[in-house]
Amino acid sequence: MGSLKVTLIRSFAGAPVDQLATIQGLGLRKFGDSKMLPDTKAVRGMVFKVKHLVTQEASQEEFKKRKRNKPRKVRAREAARAKREQAAK
Repeated sequence: MGSLKVTLIRSFAGAPVDQLATIQGLGLRKFGDSKMLPDTKAVRGMVFKVKHLVTQEASQEEFKKRKRNKPRKVRAREAARAKREQAAK
């Protein structure tokens, strides 16, 4: 299974709310923005809905899901705990 490179080629100013939500769901934020997305039926349906605003290119590269980062507060708390444990030893 490959991936799709989706690029926003037209402005979405004045577009209906459902199309704005679709563009946001694709991860596109501004004119000229591109995203690599998995080639699934759901993504293809979203691209079809806003096909007049975006272009798509098929890619043979495997889509790599980005690792989710912990919130800054949680990372800071874990770092403080590790530092305390290190000092206790």
